[in-house]
Amino acid sequence: MLRRLLVITVPLLVALVAALGIPLASAVVQRETQTTYLDRLSDASRFAALGESALQSDRLEALSQEIQRYDNLYDIPVALVSADKRILLASRQGFDPSSDGEVTKSLNTALNGGVRPEPEYTGWPWRTGPMVVVEPVGRDSEVVAAVVTISQTRGLRTEVLRQWGLMALAGLAPMLAVVAAAWPMSRWVLRPVGRLDEATAAVAAGNLDVRADEVGGPQELRRLARSFNTMVDVVGKALNRQKAFVADASHQLRNPLASLRLAVDNLEPHVDGELAREAHQIAVEEAEEMGRVLDTLLAATRLDSARQTEPVEIDQLLTTHRAAWQALASRSGVTLKIDVPAGLTMQEPPGGLGSVLDELVSNAIRLANATEITIIGKHGELHVVDNGDGLSAEERELALQRFWRATKHQNIAGTGMGLAICAELIESAGGTLTLHDADPGLDVKVALSASRNGTSA
Repeated sequence: MLRRLLVITVPLLVALVAALGIPLASAVVQRETQTTYLDRLSDASRFAALGESALQSDRLEALSQEIQRYDNLYDIPVALVSADKRILLASRQGFDPSSDGEVTKSLNTALNGGVRPEPEYTGWPWRTGPMVVVEPVGRDSEVVAAVVTISQTRGLRTEVLRQWGLMALAGLAPMLAVVAAAWPMSRWVLRPVGRLDEATAAVAAGNLDVRADEVGGPQELRRLARSFNTMVDVVGKALNRQKAFVADASHQLRNPLASLRLAVDNLEPHVDGELAREAHQIAVEEAEEMGRVLDTLLAATRLDSARQTEPVEIDQLLTTHRAAWQALASRSGVTLKIDVPAGLTMQEPPGGLGSVLDELVSNAIRLANATEITIIGKHGELHVVDNGDGLSAEERELALQRFWRATKHQNIAGTGMGLAICAELIESAGGTLTLHDADPGLDVKVALSASRNGTSA
């Protein structure tokens, strides 16, 4: 989370620095260009003034020597061009600026209009062309020539890059300082969030003794941590009360229920008459049903927030439970088949995957009115399929609710809790238990994360 926060914050900071730095960098370019241009323009204006006097007196030798010394000193060629585009003087042999299209355009502006052309050069570091300055000799209609200087701009571009580098360093230093400050600040803000996340994961795993940090971090996160700890306390107390109730119910109800069943059984020799024996049998069945309901309720209340799961070898599980399933199926005249590939491994829910399959196989044998039951295993799935009466779509939707029983099963022993508990156990392990039409019969599908040959799915 810290890295994600910095990934968001740092680019925004860079964008802010760029938004401020780009206009400033442009201003530096404009300033340095303007400074260089004014310096070259000053020299060109001086040569133009000297050229006007030299042309009037027809003495060009002094001007020729002046522009040659200037060229030798600054490496900037200078030329005096007449109104008809002839080179009157040049600081270098063969220097003819009128052969360049950009210079020709500026010469036309100076010679024809008598005005100084605006400079077209801007000193961006990637622009390598020269700076051309054209200054008319004379004014308005009295322009008789023009002075042309062509300056290389390497020094200008180097100066711009140097100032840009200084600006970058000046901007980088505070940006690095902000990033350096943001790192511990972000850790200070996010550390309670990370600890709260760890505490939440621990509580979800069933550890109700863990508590979030209420000391570090901003005030809002400390308040959130206190609320979380209060919630865990409330949940822990509620679960403790539930467990105490289960223990009390188990202790207080089992003994009276056993005594009641014993008393009812002892009445059997003293019951005379068909109606009395029928009533006695009903009492026995009701006592047995009460025992089954109590056992089922106790099993349901043992489902808590602990969601620890471990992989189980289906081969080993089948070896342990196959005999009991076969015996139960044989007593009911049902054929039991098992089609599970070797090496299949699945995550075992709380209470064990075997207990879930025991319930599903028992339900299929007792309730389905089937002649054949098949346990099918595939990658991540187990199916208990029967060829019995099955359930309608509406009944399949209701069958996973607690205490629900189909109308045709009302006279068969059961509480309507077993399938619902199995579904909750499978869900607690991150899987699903669903009912599907097998046409004919019912397909109970258990889907859990699985592995084959020791490799997790």
